[in-house]
Parts: sequence; C-alpha cells; structure tokens
Amino acid sequence: MLVLGSLVAAALCVLAFARWLPADGERYRAYQAAGACPAAASAQVRAETDCRSSWQYTVEKTVVKDSGRSTTYRADLKDGTSWRGAVEFGDPGPLLETLHQGDEVTGTVWRRTIVALAKDGVRQNTSDAPRDELQMNAAIGLVAGLLAVLTFVFGAVRLINGRAVAPLTWNPYGRRMLITIASVCLGVGLVAVWTRIPWMTVPAVVVPVVACVAVVMYRSLGRGGVRGA
Repeated sequence: MLVLGSLVAAALCVLAFARWLPADGERYRAYQAAGACPAAASAQVRAETDCRSSWQYTVEKTVVKDSGRSTTYRADLKDGTSWRGAVEFGDPGPLLETLHQGDEVTGTVWRRTIVALAKDGVRQNTSDAPRDELQMNAAIGLVAGLLAVLTFVFGAVRLINGRAVAPLTWNPYGRRMLITIASVCLGVGLVAVWTRIPWMTVPAVVVPVVACVAVVMYRSLGRGGVRGA
C-alpha cells in the first residue's frame, strides 16, 4: 500500500509541475496582456475576445464570515437585466467589507469571469482573478513529490524485510518527516510569494533542506536505537 501510495503522490507531483504550474503561468500572462474591450463591442464580441470588459452591478448581499476554521467572503450581485451571481474573495478587504446592499460597483470581466470589483477608486480582486503565485504551485507539487519519496522508501523496506525496520518507522521518523516536508515546503513557498522571487527558487531551497533534515534525523534516531513499529 505504501508503494502504491508513493506512485499516486508521484503522479500528483508530475501533474503539478507539468500541467498545473504552466497552465496558471500562461493564464496570468494572458490576463496581464489583455487590453480593454472596444467600447462599441457587442456582448458576443466581448465574450469571444480575450479582452477585459467593465460592467455595472448592484450589490444584493455581502457575506463576511470568519469563524476561525471556516471563512466566507462573498458578494451577491445582479446587473440591469435578469442576471444574478456571486463572487468569492480571499479576504474581506479592502473593498468587500465596505459594501452594502444596493451599492453600485464596477466589475472587471475576463473570459466570462468577474475577476475584480471596484467602487469609488477602491478595487479588490476576486478569487477567480489570475495571480502570479506559481511559488505555491511549486511548493504543493514538492509536498507530493517528497511524500512520494518518503512513502516509497518506507514501503520498499517493508516489502524487503516484511516489517518496518528502525529507524524507518512511522513513529517518530515518519511522523517527523511528514511535518518537516509540509512545514518547509509551504513555509518556503509563502516566503517566495511574499518576496516575489522566482518559483524555481522553491525546489532549489526545499529539496536540500529536507534532505539534510532526513539524514540528520535518521542518524540521530539510529544512534538512539529506536525499535521498529
């Protein structure tokens, strides 16, 4: 089962780097390159052309809910006809938390999706807006890849020996490595997003750090004589 799980994790890693990351990068570049739609363009032309259009919407309701474990940041909108819809946000500010029922807002639409709302000079991207955050794509892909390595090693040891062999056991080595992998990958990914350094930096930092921790921890537990579990 561990070897099978490692193959699944490896497949997810490949998909993250081969499909998800390039697709998000291309979508962001296309969005940045898209100009404003011609003022006289019809609704059909606007929908079929890769350009940004502006539409007026009326706020029907906003939901700003942050209960710790679950958060909801949403605006329910309608236009001048019969269309009604909702847009989600990643946080309440700077615009969403100031909106009230009946407010008029300007929505930026790209590829038939509302990617931003604005009112009185205050603008906020929706959750559907393309973002240049490929660092987190890489970080999540690395979580899957490193878990694939970890579970493959554990599974191979069990297949060869018929049982876990210390210190290659879930407790404490496997558990600690799982925490290390998740913490290092996501931590480096977030720092990379905040500092705007290229996404390639994430694997260049994460892989050596996790490898060093794995070796040091393996040797430390080996000297401690941890029994297989």
